[in-house]
Amino acid sequence: MDWSTVVSVAAVVAIVAVNIAAIGIIPEGRRPQTAMAWLILIVFAPLVGLLAFLFFGSARIGHQRHHRLTSANAVIARETQVLAAEVPADAPDYLAPIVRLNHRLASMPLTRGNHVELLPDYQESIDEMIAAIDGATARVHVEFYIMALDEMTTPFFDALDRATARGVTVRVLFDHLGTRGIPGYRDLRRRLATSDIDWHLMMPLLPLRGRFRRPDLRNHRKLLVVDDVVGFTGSLNLTHPSYNKPRNLARGREWVELWLRVEGPVVATIDALFAADWALETSEVLDVQMHEVDQTPHSPRDTVDVSVQLVPSGPGFEAENNLRLFTSLIYCAQERISLTSPYFVPDETLLYAVTTAAQRGVAVELFVSEEADQFMVGHAQASYYRELLEAGVRIWLYPAPFVLHAKHFSIDDDVAVVGTSNMDMRSFALNYEMSLMIADREVVRRIRTVEDSYRVVSRELLLDAWERRPRRTRFVDNAMRLTATLQ
Repeated sequence: MDWSTVVSVAAVVAIVAVNIAAIGIIPEGRRPQTAMAWLILIVFAPLVGLLAFLFFGSARIGHQRHHRLTSANAVIARETQVLAAEVPADAPDYLAPIVRLNHRLASMPLTRGNHVELLPDYQESIDEMIAAIDGATARVHVEFYIMALDEMTTPFFDALDRATARGVTVRVLFDHLGTRGIPGYRDLRRRLATSDIDWHLMMPLLPLRGRFRRPDLRNHRKLLVVDDVVGFTGSLNLTHPSYNKPRNLARGREWVELWLRVEGPVVATIDALFAADWALETSEVLDVQMHEVDQTPHSPRDTVDVSVQLVPSGPGFEAENNLRLFTSLIYCAQERISLTSPYFVPDETLLYAVTTAAQRGVAVELFVSEEADQFMVGHAQASYYRELLEAGVRIWLYPAPFVLHAKHFSIDDDVAVVGTSNMDMRSFALNYEMSLMIADREVVRRIRTVEDSYRVVSRELLLDAWERRPRRTRFVDNAMRLTATLQ
């Protein structure tokens, strides 16, 4: 037997051994469809599939980081209980069990006595944050998935510098890879390095410094907290709405967001979440003495006495907190569900919840962008449209070149969820996210007004028109749907 034959036989034996090992290893702790997708990839492309699985197959964050996060979460769980409130007497019957579910999963209590203001305008959102920072007297905590230094955000960083000049402690976190891909990244780092701001990277990927992990685990949260008095969160990234990319500027493409300004005890829970992320990246556990927080709103803005519960999620939690919250609320809907997500790539549980609601007579609508900004995600999302339309879900396409990046949904006239989480498998399993569950009819009414503004400019996707799209497009949609499960 010559050497070429020996090598060939050895290669076949190795491939068979890898496939057998994969069958016994990959399904553990994964959804069946996810495990099947990995197995198919390894069978058809063993080397590529094996390497991909080694890099992207585990959502574990590492023993040391997990220990730091667990310790910080334990402190937060203990301290935040002083803020816990009862479910309002006029709330729907299903709310109390969902509040208990959220608390069990993430240890954050329901809070009452909050003020909530919706900020659907991009520039207004930046301006409101700057005004809050200019009123800071003690500390400012900033955390964004994407942060950029540009003509729109420079005044924000100027406000941070003014705060540090007054003796205010300013801490800043931003995701390493999320921000690195935005033009002006080096300018941003130089600006921060020459300031008195205490800043750190989130989820850094620096293998030469011994900091390496699954590359697509990201911290997708966005928040600002000022003096434990005013808080902000939502879908906004701290950058120009074009993301400063020449192609977007040439086409007039801008991102459409929904940002929230909140006051009241929920701000302390948002700050506690920042403290957990700060501990994760720096090993420093910040003081989170909730009993010292001023729970009286400082300005009579917008709605009052709103019940709000923060629901964090991500690889550091045992359960997919956001997915469980979303599906639970959707199953409770009686009359109407309105969903807004730039990336709607559901797993089976969310897909069944949405289609079942439509089939039992609930009026369900989904707002998505007419033109996706990401090729793979856009085609994967499109692969679900037929099932949704056949079930009776109305799909509204927000007009190009804009990208509808807002992330929220409303249930009947009673409850809304606004936050950073998309309705896709990445947000459920791989990203650190945060969602605010808001139980207040007035806030829901105002969110309905935002949804109405989307509908006015959108066109409805009809099943007949969708069925006429080219076969080659269907093929790509279905292929990209398969890749969405590789987690």
